Amino acid sequence: MATETDPTTDEVSIESTRSEREPPGPDGLPVIGNTFALASDVFGFYERLAHEYEGDVAHYRVAGDTGYLLTHPDHVEQVLVTDAPRFVKGEMQQRQIGSAFGEGMLLAENDDWRDQRTTAQPAFYRERIETYAPVAVSHAEAMAADWNDGETIEIHDAMTELTLSVLAWSLFGIDVRGRQSAVRAAATATRDRFDTSRLGAYLPEWIPTPVNRQYKHSLSSLREFIEELIDERRAADELGEDLLSLLVAATDTGGMDDDTLRDNMATFLFAGHETTALALTYTWFLLGHHPDVQERLHAELDEVLGDAPPTAADLPELDYTEQVVKEAMRLYPPVWTTFREPIEDIEIGGYTIPEGTVVSLPQWIIHRDERWYDAPLEFRPERWVDGDDRPEYAYYPFGGGPRHCIGMRFARMEAQLVVATLAREFAVESITDASLDLTASANTLPAEPVKLRLSRR
Repeated sequence: MATETDPTTDEVSIESTRSEREPPGPDGLPVIGNTFALASDVFGFYERLAHEYEGDVAHYRVAGDTGYLLTHPDHVEQVLVTDAPRFVKGEMQQRQIGSAFGEGMLLAENDDWRDQRTTAQPAFYRERIETYAPVAVSHAEAMAADWNDGETIEIHDAMTELTLSVLAWSLFGIDVRGRQSAVRAAATATRDRFDTSRLGAYLPEWIPTPVNRQYKHSLSSLREFIEELIDERRAADELGEDLLSLLVAATDTGGMDDDTLRDNMATFLFAGHETTALALTYTWFLLGHHPDVQERLHAELDEVLGDAPPTAADLPELDYTEQVVKEAMRLYPPVWTTFREPIEDIEIGGYTIPEGTVVSLPQWIIHRDERWYDAPLEFRPERWVDGDDRPEYAYYPFGGGPRHCIGMRFARMEAQLVVATLAREFAVESITDASLDLTASANTLPAEPVKLRLSRR
């Protein structure tokens, strides 16, 4: 005689079994796992994991680390917001970039992180950020004055120079034009050190490869430059209200030690300008391939600004300018993935993610997911006119939760003002092919020069 099965019991049993087993993922080689597959094409590797394995959770193994790829916005929100206290930046990131950023705000945890963030926060209050607007505009105007009609420029190099000078003047009260070599060299060496297409990127830093030796040398030069900046500020008659003054004052009162001050200076000098430079690079690259978008941008700038340079007060009226920058950061997010490590076993998407493993939350995948974006590989700034039906974490170029980028408002304002300032003066044509080669290093980097031809308007 057949017995009736309780469907509720079966569902619980199936779900329980699912939550206890490992997420699906590709087979790898002994010891090295999927290292070769990832190194050959990190973006393609992530895309295959996202598309070949159901459930938005997949596992992989790289250079001795077990990783879990999470590709649903709800999972991102769980890690960065809902269960944020159950995650840390982790041992993998400390092992990789700890020598560059030490115990500064980027990698610090718990009370150390909270204390540092509280110390720095006044430099990023909304009213304070608005005082940085004239700096961004004046530095962009100075760059435009050096550009010539018909000239060909390498835009990533130009935007890196510009954003570093804006950051140094705004946050540190220092004019670094002509003094950028140590920071630029450290950025280049870091880019080479963490280029995931190089197998050397997975080797320990202490192995004396040419790239590792250059990386250490550039970090030493960067620290010397930082020491000069700190000494100059301490020698000043009085401290100001900028970030460097806040950090120096914290060391004078015992709220921060000198090593942490230097680590934070390195963090802001490098991370604070590179991501904005990349956002601008990809914005110009895309504008140069989409003359229709560029024409509409110019029309808005002419209507709103006329013959005047942009100000912070103009930004609410520059809707399309904001949409252009936002769309560029969706299609080419400067940070291609965000890493975390759980401090205890945690269930995500019906699977148990073990303590101490690496969780990867890839902006590159989620920003380009057709579930959240129509024609996701197309550059369509107008998609941001609405879009409220998307999950919140279908777009997170600045991270999210309590550890979102402290300079988010500053970076967005700066990028929009730089685009408005330069686009008032010039139209651009992209010479570099539309199928841009990229490198997954510490950030999403162009693997080739990004060249534009300028036309004075």
